[in-house]
Amino acid sequence: MWSFIKTSYKWLIISLKLTGAGALLGLIAVIAVFMTAVIQGPPSLKTEQNTLIYGSSGDVIGEDKGSEERYWIAIDDMPQSIKDATLAIEDRRFYNHFGFDFKRIAAAALTDLKQMRMAQGASTITQQYARNLYLSHDKTWKRKLYEAMYALRLEIFYNKDEILEGYLNTIYYGHGAYGIEAASRHYFSKHAGELSLTEASMLAGIPKGPSYYSPLNNEDRAVSRQEQILAEMERHGYITSTEKEEAVEASLSYADDQGKETQETAPYFQDEVISEAARLLGVDRESIQTGGYHIHTTLNEEHQQTLEEMAVRHLPDSSDVQTAAAVMDSRTGAVTALIGGRDYEESPFNRAVQAKRPIGSTIKPLLYYRALKSGESPVTMRESKPVEFPVEGKSDPYVPTNFNDQYAEKPITMAQALAVSDNIYAVSTHMDLGPEKLVETMKTFGLQGTFEPHPSLALGYSSVSLYDMVTAYGKMVKGSDSLEGHTIHKITDRHEHVLYEYKPVVLKDDPVDDELAFTVTHMMTGMFDPALDASYASVTGTPIKGKLTRMYGGKSGTTDTDSWMIGFSPQYVTGVWIGYDEGGRPLETFNEHRYAKSIWADTMEGIHESLPSAAFVPPPGVKGVYIDPDTGYLAGPDCPQERLVYMKKADIPKKVCGGSEEKDIEDEFKDDPWFKDVVDWFF
Repeated sequence: MWSFIKTSYKWLIISLKLTGAGALLGLIAVIAVFMTAVIQGPPSLKTEQNTLIYGSSGDVIGEDKGSEERYWIAIDDMPQSIKDATLAIEDRRFYNHFGFDFKRIAAAALTDLKQMRMAQGASTITQQYARNLYLSHDKTWKRKLYEAMYALRLEIFYNKDEILEGYLNTIYYGHGAYGIEAASRHYFSKHAGELSLTEASMLAGIPKGPSYYSPLNNEDRAVSRQEQILAEMERHGYITSTEKEEAVEASLSYADDQGKETQETAPYFQDEVISEAARLLGVDRESIQTGGYHIHTTLNEEHQQTLEEMAVRHLPDSSDVQTAAAVMDSRTGAVTALIGGRDYEESPFNRAVQAKRPIGSTIKPLLYYRALKSGESPVTMRESKPVEFPVEGKSDPYVPTNFNDQYAEKPITMAQALAVSDNIYAVSTHMDLGPEKLVETMKTFGLQGTFEPHPSLALGYSSVSLYDMVTAYGKMVKGSDSLEGHTIHKITDRHEHVLYEYKPVVLKDDPVDDELAFTVTHMMTGMFDPALDASYASVTGTPIKGKLTRMYGGKSGTTDTDSWMIGFSPQYVTGVWIGYDEGGRPLETFNEHRYAKSIWADTMEGIHESLPSAAFVPPPGVKGVYIDPDTGYLAGPDCPQERLVYMKKADIPKKVCGGSEEKDIEDEFKDDPWFKDVVDWFF
């Protein structure tokens, strides 16, 4: 701005010495233009830039650039050679004018008049920067006038170094590279601050004609342009003759990875990060990709590697069955690993987030949560035998079956029904509660959709995404609706100004009852407990029980077309889905139904290998007691098996297995230390 004021003052003195209306009108015009520029204020210097994505370790895991490559670096991080080379060839008087070089303008105007067209340009760096920021490159007088006004505003409100920094960060160097940092990486695979004089002078020549002067397109033309620039640098004192000769004689080695694709870290995870960032900032995906944001994510690279390795290990190359999986911190909701398919290059469709598939028996924990809320308990007994359920508005009843048509043919407990995934018990519970109750509970745990209160809802014939199901289980494990699945910890702009930072939700009235949630959480450990084997079926975790070295809970789910396994420790929730992209295509082999459990088990063991064992801590309102799985009574000395079950004190049965006496519950537990419930489970 100061240079403009000095120049305006100079014009004022000259005008006052002159006579005539023309000079006065000229002065008025200059003042009017100046005032217009001031009133319009400083133009924004914001431009499209590559967005950087960081893992939880702080390392960059990826870049998103849309269709172009852009970075922004400070002028102090640029080598002097690129600044000098650019000034020498583009605008030698840059630091001595206020945005317009009148000598060059006069010479160019004379040439244009002779040829009767816009043949020669005289744009300064300021004018070129204005054009790059705001305008098209059409050679019209109207565009020139707009360019002049933008250039004037740049000079008024920004200093020369800021303008040069912006110019060198936005000028096009060909091959999709905008700015000197992108150009340096593209042509020489190094940062701009590492450029030699030879490399800098080569790059400085490209913007005049990015396709024409690119050394990757025509090295002879590029070298000729480079030599011209070095000669200009020597003539105007930027370099010595010796430095010039050394630069001319030095050889250049260009990046040898042009056109090669590099394997990105967690590409499906990064896709979800971009989508989540767009939702958080209220912009579209393209704006995130080219906004120069720094997105700090929740990705744990070791978790991601483990998850990917286990998917590859268990899914045969000969099969085109697909998978989706996610790992989530059960205390915070941070997603630490995610895959949305077997090969991102073949199919970027994110099956973990975008696909909604029938969830099978993974719905049952939500059903039993609702049953507990309605007054039932883990030892509530129901018959397990074939039953027909009438359906309102239909003549034919709903007739569910158990796997392999196996039934207990006697009453069983809720805990046992969940462990062996008894369908009859589930549908009976669902119908006794009223089908709309499960719909309400699904919404309580964050599942969105139009769910019909049909008897089959209890067996998971409604479709939900894996991401949402893992989040729902996370709410159950935490015992709170405050848990939210998320992939982003913080978003900043390129100047490190914080635009968003994740903060845990604080709820005054939590819709999730922590006591009931804990009871269900513990019941889900039953899928790995042989004590809950029924006379007609084994617990559903039997095939992978031998892989597990610590306490886990979970639930599997199977339909003709989909196989699920969602399970957890006190630290993490992991969900795995297996199926074909064609929605109606059934899983073809018995092994395909087991892939999800195998991937889940090995992933959980891998990510917990370095972690200490941990226990689920029950809330004060529930009590751990040992029961007889067969009768649902308290375990006694004559019971062949016993199973630790958590429930509210009021729900603890008074009868004892193998005897007729009843226990006084208050007297039984009055001297227990506070930590006994945790110790009972932990050990």
